[in-house]
Amino acid sequence: MRRRSLLIAVPAGLVTLAACGDEDSGSSSAGDSATPEASATSAAPSPKVVDGPLPAITAGTKFDEKPTVAKGSGEPSKDLAVKTVIAGSGRTVAENDFVSANYLGQVWASAKVFDNSYDRGTPLVIQLAQGSIIDGWRYALAGKKTGSRVQFSVPPTWGYGEQGNEQAGIKGDDTLVFVVDVRDTFNAKSSAQGKKVPQDDAALPKVGTGTDGKAPSIEVPKADAPKKLVAEYVLEGDGAEVGAEDSVLVQYKGVTWDGGKEFDSTYGRKQLTSFSLQQVVKGWAQGLTGKKVGSRVLIVIPPDLGYGDNPPQGSGIEKDSTLVFSVDILAKM
Repeated sequence: MRRRSLLIAVPAGLVTLAACGDEDSGSSSAGDSATPEASATSAAPSPKVVDGPLPAITAGTKFDEKPTVAKGSGEPSKDLAVKTVIAGSGRTVAENDFVSANYLGQVWASAKVFDNSYDRGTPLVIQLAQGSIIDGWRYALAGKKTGSRVQFSVPPTWGYGEQGNEQAGIKGDDTLVFVVDVRDTFNAKSSAQGKKVPQDDAALPKVGTGTDGKAPSIEVPKADAPKKLVAEYVLEGDGAEVGAEDSVLVQYKGVTWDGGKEFDSTYGRKQLTSFSLQQVVKGWAQGLTGKKVGSRVLIVIPPDLGYGDNPPQGSGIEKDSTLVFSVDILAKM
């Protein structure tokens, strides 16, 4: 499995998606590589933000191109130095957003690169939330626009603290330098933006196609539920296909086939959800595998691929229920 580089917090309350009975989900840990995941003691006061000094970017100067960054000259700032190298014109990033970005991180004094996403070939999706990412990222990227390249230096206070990060070769007194290309940002009002696909099968539920961030309607027909898994595009995006071992960032709404009663929704919680396809019920994993990022997908899950006779306690799902979901695939993680 491709390693995940940043710690991304999965919101609590996802009782209706977690697979039953699997103690070993096979998912990878954010600790697999040395990156800007938050330390357990992250509780620093807000930093003063200054505009330098910052080392030169000597190659790879275009947006989304792997940069080469010079070694820091002299003493780094004790404050958070932030510079917008390329100003984007997209949506504004806010704290607690999930941000899709390519980045490179290195040590100020040695120019040692300890991590970068460019070589992995996949942008990372990170949440700018306290406890999920080092504080330097939160303060440096909040307020920036998508399409921007941001360079910043992070003193230990807003990085890994006095303990450093032994795995990365980061000492407790090291200042870190990052170059981040902000590709996209997502929040509780985000929707899939794909192309509408005709919903012509009268035997299947009809899902709303609005893209305003509000929960789509799900109209369940008065007919027998299908016996096999259904996974159909409602809005077809043009992003990368989701693999069976991928993690995804989604909006979703779930209702029961019988009665159309809603039992779970990210829209109601006003909080996006991320998870590995290896950690959810089989119907979700099979239904989303092969679908493209940026899509809205109708998934109808028969009991044998859902919860069967053992639904989660307190979920409101009856035994042997067929479940109907609208899922917006916002990003791969």
